[in-house]
Amino acid sequence: MMVGRDVLVLLLAGGVGSRLNILVGHRAKPAVPFGGIYRIIDFSLSNVMNSGLTRVGVLTQYKPLSLMRHIGGGEAWDFTGRTRGVKILPPRTGEKKSDWYKGTADAIRRNIDFIEGNPSDEILILSGDHIYHMDFEAMIAYHRFKKADVTVGMMVVPTSRIHQFGAGIVDRDNRIVDWEEKPKVARTNLASMGIYVFDTQYLLTVLAQDHDEIDFGMHILPRAIRCDQVFAYPFYGYWRDVGTIQAYWETNMDVVRAGSGISPEAWGIRPNIDADSRPVDRPPARFLPGCTVTSSMVSAGCIIEGTVINSVLSPGVVVRKDAVVKDSVVFEDAVIGEGARVDLVICDKKVRIGAGCIVGQGDKDVVNHACPDHLYTGITLLGKEAELPAGLEVGRNCIVRPGLSREDLAGITGLADGESC
Repeated sequence: MMVGRDVLVLLLAGGVGSRLNILVGHRAKPAVPFGGIYRIIDFSLSNVMNSGLTRVGVLTQYKPLSLMRHIGGGEAWDFTGRTRGVKILPPRTGEKKSDWYKGTADAIRRNIDFIEGNPSDEILILSGDHIYHMDFEAMIAYHRFKKADVTVGMMVVPTSRIHQFGAGIVDRDNRIVDWEEKPKVARTNLASMGIYVFDTQYLLTVLAQDHDEIDFGMHILPRAIRCDQVFAYPFYGYWRDVGTIQAYWETNMDVVRAGSGISPEAWGIRPNIDADSRPVDRPPARFLPGCTVTSSMVSAGCIIEGTVINSVLSPGVVVRKDAVVKDSVVFEDAVIGEGARVDLVICDKKVRIGAGCIVGQGDKDVVNHACPDHLYTGITLLGKEAELPAGLEVGRNCIVRPGLSREDLAGITGLADGESC
């Protein structure tokens, strides 16, 4: 069954994503690099493409320029042509913070003109910040079979994590009979994935009823469950919310971990290699005599002289002689100097780590003093274009802000566990 022309996709990509700390200081969360050659939003866009859906509106808000540049005209995902396309929907805001989208439902409500200008039978609402592989055509067929007003993509998660999600209680027919939004003590382990199919006219009617209902999980779904036909669509594949530093790091590590369930290439996930004004084709990665690479992803344009263990390297990363990179995620065009040690680090673009530096050592239990809820498992963050002078020692759960030069750090011999600079 081909459903593309009957369904309009709305992709929510405007959240601040503050728990990703300095990784989102200059970019929207869906534009954060992932898995070497991708951005987070590539997964949602590719799932839409692979499901045969052809009309997409991307709702932006926070620092949208990098995301807009990355998506472009949608050519990378075949969203070009007479009957297909991707439309960037800029934020409908004024100068006041209170003018920004107040929630997921509020964001959709403010773009009703786009919905009305693109007639459809159903609306598929997605988030742009999840890593997963899903056939939306099957979900839409399920929605139609159930004659649902709303269908919610849901999956079983560990009980210890259910407090992070909306949770649904279902009957034997998978109809949702009760809803708990981020419950402290849950009655179910069935969590919402933030993926919804709405009958278009039903959605328009619901959004017009009460403008104080600003969020799907908090307001729209509980009322719909009481009054209308709301069903759970069970999902059994790989899906991860990468909204925290820990989850982001773990999901990147899944890329190089055998049997993890994630396989972007096999899933047909497409990056946009033309974005960011970088060359379309990097030369092949070079592995020089004496280097060692174990359980890692090394992208095109990398030069490896040292050792890389259980790490993900984006295009153009250089690992100099006798340097060791372990359990780390390194973004595009970073350089790890001769003899440096990098352990459990997320390193943004164009970082320069001087010779003999040690980044990531010490006590993993000492949380970051400034951001204890962000860095508490030992991961250290290096901001975009930071330059670490030779011999600098940086502990666990540390933050080096973007753009710091060698001169800025010249008087610092090191950062103790949990410190920031």
